[in-house]
Amino acid sequence: MAYKVRFVNYPRQYQQLKKEFDSVFEEIMSGGDFILRRHLEEFEKRIADYVGTKHAIGVNTGTDALYLSARALGFGPGDEVITVAHTFVATVGAIVQCGATPVLIDITDDFNMDVNQIEAAITSKTKGIIPVHLNGHACNMKKIMEIVEKYRLKVIEDAAQALGAKFKGKRCASFGDTGIFSFYPAKVLGTAGDGGLVCTNDDTLARKIRAFRDNGRVESVDEIECFGWCTRLDNLHAAILNMKFNYFEQWIERRRAVAKMYEEGLSGIPELLLPPRSDGDYFDVYQNYVIRCKKRDELLAHLQKTEVEVLVSWRVAMHKQKVLSLDRFKLPLTERISAEVISLPMYPELTDEEVGFVIEAVRKFFIH
Repeated sequence: MAYKVRFVNYPRQYQQLKKEFDSVFEEIMSGGDFILRRHLEEFEKRIADYVGTKHAIGVNTGTDALYLSARALGFGPGDEVITVAHTFVATVGAIVQCGATPVLIDITDDFNMDVNQIEAAITSKTKGIIPVHLNGHACNMKKIMEIVEKYRLKVIEDAAQALGAKFKGKRCASFGDTGIFSFYPAKVLGTAGDGGLVCTNDDTLARKIRAFRDNGRVESVDEIECFGWCTRLDNLHAAILNMKFNYFEQWIERRRAVAKMYEEGLSGIPELLLPPRSDGDYFDVYQNYVIRCKKRDELLAHLQKTEVEVLVSWRVAMHKQKVLSLDRFKLPLTERISAEVISLPMYPELTDEEVGFVIEAVRKFFIH
């Protein structure tokens, strides 16, 4: 189907930065710099400096970033790790793949972990917690870290959607033992395929994850420190990300401007719930702009008919996916939100006219 407004428009970004993209490709291909080269090292350093951590380790995907973090922290059989169901399955998958047991708690209306439910979920087996900064909106890390210190837990921040987001002036992925990012193409900073990264201030964890990503090697191809995996961030992807990072701050500002237009254009509709405002302790980067409506499926059909491409994330809540055997958890708000959410188009290349078209399409559904 041809849409008047795409959910994400990858070709438009390429056309706007075609010279830069082509230059990066030519440089990497002509130099033969494919694996663990200077472009990756430069990108890792820039992200570490930007986030405010000592280390940044590029890996193949955000999924691998989660899994390698969990392995490095020693999550395993007999351990429990607290997280949420309203997230991509990889968050919980990293726990399960290590042999540990996920413990799921509910979320609040900001789509993030309900910090008031954490302590009740802690047992003698609890080893860690994975807060998810969903949609580019930070969790309440002050409360989470207070609980973590009280019970001596390990923390992996799932910041796959939150590069650049802040809580009380501190960037996501800099609070926990590790913090991870995804560079999937649709992310705030995305590459031309898959990519991920782990941030940490812990030298030992950083060395473990570097070994894990390269079949147990860190400093020499001849010396093996452990069994590992082959999950490096390719140098071509790192070079693309490094180039795109030059535009990152202005892209964040554009996303925030688009979010403001959505908020102003869609406020005052009683049947519509808008995402939390980015103010006070929170600086949002708007990976997604997610609205809620009890007549979600009808609104979805209307927008598709109006040629606005939208996304419904996790129509079936993760703990309701039968094959995952997580249905022992009672998460009423997670289930309600899964039945109500729609993500509107959100990317920096959107024009004001396109944003206005989306706003008008949504308003027509409610206002006759």
